[in-house]
Amino acid sequence: MKGLWNLEPMERLNLTLGSGAVAAGFLFSTPVFASSLALGAAIEALNFRALLRGSRRLFAGDLVTGRLWLLGFGLRFLLLAVAIRWALQAGAHPIGLLLGLSSVVPAVILGAWRQRPLPLQNYEAGPAPDDPSWEQWNPWLARERTPKPEDEA
Repeated sequence: MKGLWNLEPMERLNLTLGSGAVAAGFLFSTPVFASSLALGAAIEALNFRALLRGSRRLFAGDLVTGRLWLLGFGLRFLLLAVAIRWALQAGAHPIGLLLGLSSVVPAVILGAWRQRPLPLQNYEAGPAPDDPSWEQWNPWLARERTPKPEDEA
């Protein structure tokens, strides 16, 4: 089970929060509710892992973009819908399943907050609002403007 120990930090945080929610469900609720929460958290963890791995491969350039990426994306959501429908037909508590499926949201928010960049200590405020150097900056591309041919002449 080597793959289980090679989780990304966000996946570990997600599993930790999901496990805590399931434990709280078993302590404070019915077994059906807690089991539904556990099933939802498991479905969501698999979906999140696939999304995270696919995104990393896409941004690294290892994954072909276009229709194949969209097909895989759609197939994953179809499998997610089938799993949710199967769970509800099997008698899962809908609120517990929803809470389990939603456990990724606080994990991502908390993980993003924990991994935020450190604030700058001694930064300069930048040029004054009426400084002519603002005309040389393209805010849409976050870089200096390329000179136009009529500007060079």
